[in-house]
Amino acid sequence: MSLARRVGLTPARQGTLVRVLQVVMVGILAVGLWLGNGGVVVNAGVGLVVTLLPAALERNYQFTMNVGLVLWITVAMFLHALGTLPLPGLNLSTLYGSTWWWDHMTHALSSSLVAGVAYAVVRALDEHSDAIHLPTRFIAVYLLVFVMAFGVLWELLEFYISVAADLLGSESVLTQYGLDDTLLDLFYNTMGGLVVALFGTVHLTGVVGQLAARFDSQTTR
Repeated sequence: MSLARRVGLTPARQGTLVRVLQVVMVGILAVGLWLGNGGVVVNAGVGLVVTLLPAALERNYQFTMNVGLVLWITVAMFLHALGTLPLPGLNLSTLYGSTWWWDHMTHALSSSLVAGVAYAVVRALDEHSDAIHLPTRFIAVYLLVFVMAFGVLWELLEFYISVAADLLGSESVLTQYGLDDTLLDLFYNTMGGLVVALFGTVHLTGVVGQLAARFDSQTTR
């Protein structure tokens, strides 16, 4: 029995939770527009679009995802959007600014999504082509290296966006909190990739099979 079922999260309840979080994200987006806060608007808007991608893929390309995976994506996007919202209970500070572990938690969740995508693609290529053989240990190392490299690129993106915002005199949509914070972000990125490498790959079997089938269909055309 899966962990979700053990805690009472049936597929129907997971689907309901996805929709509830999406509605709350619409509310966060609306508050960002009302406050004129570009950071909240961009982060909530992009996050909401990402949560809608699984439904769009199923509708347009018949590519289905397990509802648990959709919930995984939605929770990661929701927590990131919520973290950018100034909250009255925190004297209009954000969870990112007032809660030391919030940034690390969202980095770990986001990096686990990146690792999941990387794993699904490389495993699908492995199943699709007889010329490619990737041992399990290699895939685990590949995931960690990929997530670490992606994390470095993300930190550079955060830095240059912050620099550009300072030069333009505008509010940055992404924020860095110093070198120590960057190193901790990279550490938690690696932890997110490690969790996927050790425990999460079994939940991506369906996605891998569908990707491999698509690669096969493209080859036979």
